[in-house]
Amino acid sequence: MFQKFPYRYRVLILLFFLISITLLDRMGISLVGVRIKSEFHLSNTQFGWALTAFSLAYTLFEIPSGRLGDKWGQKATLIRIVLWWSVFTALTGMVTGLISLIIVRFLFGIGEAGAFPNTMAVISRWFPAGETSRSIAVTFIGLSLGMVVAPLIVVPVMKSYGWRMTFFVNAIIGAIWVLICWRWFKNNPSEMKGISYQERKFIEENRKFNSHSSGIPWKQMFRSRTLLAISYAHFCAQWSAYFLQTWLAILLVEGRHLPENKMKLAVSFIFIPSIPAGFFLGLLGDRIVRKKGLTFGRRFVSTASLALMGLSYLVAAMFPNNTSLITGMVLAYLFQIFYSTASYGICIDISDNCPATVTSVMNTCGQLGSSAVAIIFGLIVDHTHNYNLPLYVIAVVLFTGSLTCLSLEPTRKLNLEPAKLLTPELATSKANV
Repeated sequence: MFQKFPYRYRVLILLFFLISITLLDRMGISLVGVRIKSEFHLSNTQFGWALTAFSLAYTLFEIPSGRLGDKWGQKATLIRIVLWWSVFTALTGMVTGLISLIIVRFLFGIGEAGAFPNTMAVISRWFPAGETSRSIAVTFIGLSLGMVVAPLIVVPVMKSYGWRMTFFVNAIIGAIWVLICWRWFKNNPSEMKGISYQERKFIEENRKFNSHSSGIPWKQMFRSRTLLAISYAHFCAQWSAYFLQTWLAILLVEGRHLPENKMKLAVSFIFIPSIPAGFFLGLLGDRIVRKKGLTFGRRFVSTASLALMGLSYLVAAMFPNNTSLITGMVLAYLFQIFYSTASYGICIDISDNCPATVTSVMNTCGQLGSSAVAIIFGLIVDHTHNYNLPLYVIAVVLFTGSLTCLSLEPTRKLNLEPAKLLTPELATSKANV
């Protein structure tokens, strides 16, 4: 009999809050962006370079951080990540101009790189395969919660104490998470005190993580059609994700002329529906895989989600009123969560003993998309003074990503040749060698 509240779900709560607090700062820079631009006399293009500094550093250090997680364990890696970005979150509140802002944001990105890949690695170690999509969905509900709560924390603090104080508050929240992780979390179920033998056995016999595999299949990784396809799809998806995290609040204030108090409520409202819906989307993803098979399930969810995200941006762009914009963004983010259950699930599907490394390859490509939208959005607005035009560009990018997902083959493991996929007979023959 398992504990009334299984330990793997307690681990999931820890991951839930990890992802939540990563969004506090990403959203924070957007929510105070208008004031930073005003104080430092920055154009949209200049502010875009500050946003790009973070995503560029994230891109460069995502794979090394994922690899370190697979090598040293997720506990040490996640503690290092959150400690690092807590420090540079606080330092963001001390910048004096564009150059120092770019430098601090770049160093901040170095620290935060690897957060999502190592979160997926924890899921691969702590959860049976049948709970993969719903576990990923819960972490993205945490992301949603961070996006809902960020405006409610950041805007009041900004209005009362100035924009710099918001970064100090976020840094303290990160430090609290580090303390809890250090005192309680373990890399593997076998190391966790208090976990029942039944739950530990259930996890270890049904999870996708294989602790006995050797090496990282770098050559196969970069030849894998599935990994290349989902990496490009993630590049496209991040155009939407990073726009929502960085430019949305500025669009509402400068493009739609909402006062800060109304902007705060609008941004929170956009992400609220994803909190109750996110878990059901994860259950739906698991159900489709269970009923229709892994290949159809992952292809359908990723392809349909990206296409519907593109349609949502077209709605927001074609009908330039706040109701259409907010409706389009609500839908886009719901489909983003549904897509993420498939994309991160695929990284777990095709990896063996290196889920953080595989996920970091996909995320590296995703951060290139983040860098692109961060600078291109500002450039388009500065040259055209039209905040709707970039939404069309994002829609087109999302449609191309949708088409790419039709080629996904998540049953092809990276560390095994297709003809040598492990079967009971092959396992027996290997044991007899």
